[in-house]
Amino acid sequence: MMIAIIDYDAGNIKSVEKAFLSLGEEVVLTRDAEEILAADGVVLPGVGAFGEAMEKLHSYGLVDVIRKCVEKGYPFLGICLGLQLMFESSEESPGVEGLHLLDGKILRIPDAPGLKIPHIGWNDLSYPNKGRLFEGISENSYVYFVHSYYLEAADPKIVVAAAEYGTCIHASVEKDNVFACQFHPEKSSETGLKILQNFVNVTKEVAEQKNA
Repeated sequence: MMIAIIDYDAGNIKSVEKAFLSLGEEVVLTRDAEEILAADGVVLPGVGAFGEAMEKLHSYGLVDVIRKCVEKGYPFLGICLGLQLMFESSEESPGVEGLHLLDGKILRIPDAPGLKIPHIGWNDLSYPNKGRLFEGISENSYVYFVHSYYLEAADPKIVVAAAEYGTCIHASVEKDNVFACQFHPEKSSETGLKILQNFVNVTKEVAEQKNA
């Protein structure tokens, strides 16, 4: 089984690769359309600015590839900036259209007395809805965040994990074959590795169904 990690010159991609390798999975770091479409599961990681990232995805011809992956039912995981790019737009880059794989907008964390922005550090999660990424992970587990903008999903039913930081942050979403985390599972110790393992498990199930 192969996991493709999309390489579009964004930050933190190598640490995501290392995390999957530590789980014993075969991964390819690539921006080649054929390699991505030949994989069993696809990951869109990233740290950086929304507008610049969308520009890179367009310049590398990856927007249509990503949409094709999702349409064909590939398990698809967005991480941090990757989550944000999957939605309609971001206040960080007005006028820039996101991938719009899911409905929702990316908003700036509101200023509040004593609240540091960017939000950097460990926060616990609540589970508004059951999510496959969190199988075997107890509610109120802690994960690691680094962000100034957060997701407000249009449909609350897709929100499988939430965190409080000055506002309610939609920390993880799931809809059919599409998954995303605002936090960094690759930096979230054993809990984060379990989340990535759960994504691998979903990917294996889908691959087995296709080959049956």
